[in-house]
Amino acid sequence: MKEKSVLRDEMKKKLGGMDRSSHAAKSKDIHDKLFASKEWQHAQAIGVTISRFPEVDTEAIIMRAWEEEKRVAVPKCYPSTKSMEFYFLENLNQLESVYFGLKEPIVKEVELCPKDKLELVLVPGLIFDEEGYRIGFGGGYYDRYLVGYTGSKVSLAFSQQLVKKVPTDYYDIPVHKIVTNEVVYDCTIRK
Repeated sequence: MKEKSVLRDEMKKKLGGMDRSSHAAKSKDIHDKLFASKEWQHAQAIGVTISRFPEVDTEAIIMRAWEEEKRVAVPKCYPSTKSMEFYFLENLNQLESVYFGLKEPIVKEVELCPKDKLELVLVPGLIFDEEGYRIGFGGGYYDRYLVGYTGSKVSLAFSQQLVKKVPTDYYDIPVHKIVTNEVVYDCTIRK
């Protein structure tokens, strides 16, 4: 089986070749399916990353959450401890660019969101399988954060990000659902 790092590089190339209009249309299809899901409709507090192309766009999700008077929390990573915390975001001006151009909350301007207050976490990743396992971006932040998390775990992915089987480690935590531009996979139904 290929190393995760090789699989990551291959998928980044594949996604990087997507043109902007196709990316926008597929992101919208994913958003529509997410907004129709019971996980979205029942959640009052949502954890979501600030995406960068070619990831599924999350800015529209944040805007929709605010329109629906949901609370939005975004992660702040702490590389020295490989940990992260979510903070409630009230507007996009509370973000700053950190390493690799990632946008994270300006901690002194935002309120910490306790893990048990998040009803839905949108878990990012590069590669997924139908059992809900994923290959992330290599930091392990979400695998650590999701230990003990009891809310809904949903990933957003373009259909080409799905593979037959993802190599897993004992500490990997699967998501409950994967919403793609074509179909929604319920990963809690074991085949």
